[in-house]
Amino acid sequence: MRNIKLTLGYDGTEFNGWQIQPGRRTIQGTLLEVVERVTDSRTIVHGAGRTDAGVHALGQVANFHTASRLPPSEFRRAFNALLPPAIRVVEAEEVEPRFHSRWDALAKTYQYRIFRGPIRGPFHRFYTFHYPFPLDADAIAQAARLFEGVHDFSSFAAAAGTERDGREANPLREIFRSELVRCPSPSFSFAPPARPGPSGCEDEMIYIVRGKSFLRHMVRKLVGTLLEVGRGRLSLDDVRGLFDVRDRARSGPTAPPQGLCLISVEYPEPWRIDAG
Repeated sequence: MRNIKLTLGYDGTEFNGWQIQPGRRTIQGTLLEVVERVTDSRTIVHGAGRTDAGVHALGQVANFHTASRLPPSEFRRAFNALLPPAIRVVEAEEVEPRFHSRWDALAKTYQYRIFRGPIRGPFHRFYTFHYPFPLDADAIAQAARLFEGVHDFSSFAAAAGTERDGREANPLREIFRSELVRCPSPSFSFAPPARPGPSGCEDEMIYIVRGKSFLRHMVRKLVGTLLEVGRGRLSLDDVRGLFDVRDRARSGPTAPPQGLCLISVEYPEPWRIDAG
């Protein structure tokens, strides 16, 4: 059996998240239907991250096993011909049989966009969280750095009992980068950039976080907590204390999904098979 790795981009607005759900339109379910049409066989499509409803991706990674002899370039062409326009296969390649898009990931990078202008344009409606009220950006930037390192993120996860497998039950996570930036790099864009100015995107605030793995809703809870810092409702010491109290009710609310995008997934070694 061959193992095919896909790099995907998608607009999550019309979907109920990544994971298959009975009676609901999901990214994984839609992709699986197309894979089975192309290969004429049943299979399983694994994803690197289980994005929530309304969350987007520029660099989601998936893989599936198949006996089909189609070359990777033909897989990409066929998938993009059959998938809805909201999902695109950016790259398809054959990889080693033991490669798993989720468990072999070394790091994932997410971006969360907050639109700060008084009026949000229509092209930003599904890709940014609109918050035009006063915020202390310097305090948010300082608080964001507190998430870096290995911590117990129980206070920043979904309610107890919602973890979907044993590997997610451990609340310890390592965050390599947690940073507030004024503008993303061009490769990190999804919606058009906010209004440009001499100092960059004047009407936009971007939070970038990179880590090995994340608890359910963790990134959106981190953003909600940072916004509470910016509003003056939480201090830097309050944020530091959240790691010890392990109480999700004490952190900020879960930020809306539309501002979040999975930018990229990194792997430890080249898994590609150079064959055809």
